[in-house]
Amino acid sequence: MPASADGQNAGVLDSIQSGNWELRLREPGAEPKLICAMSGRNFIQLRHSSDTCDRFVVSQSDTEVVIQYTCRGHGYGRTRILRETGRLLKIDSQGIANGLPFEFTAEARRVGDCGG
Repeated sequence: MPASADGQNAGVLDSIQSGNWELRLREPGAEPKLICAMSGRNFIQLRHSSDTCDRFVVSQSDTEVVIQYTCRGHGYGRTRILRETGRLLKIDSQGIANGLPFEFTAEARRVGDCGG
């Protein structure tokens, strides 16, 4: 039975340091985006960032977590977050948003504290 990603069993998500993270999508022409992340949970729903969704941990290890989420009426997704170092993450996500499929790979690099 999968565990809720909003509960206390979030493993690698809790080990991701808060702060400003530069997100680079691996898509032609994509511009880097700065995200003030309070925890690793901020990287789960990048295509559904403003939606309230149900999340479940599909699998996890010391360095990787796979989360499945459903946003009623708005779509769903499955995100894999790999912590390569304390300051570098690899993110793979796919699903449906606004009635259309999406799939992307991104790299997130911690670049400092939020607000500074």
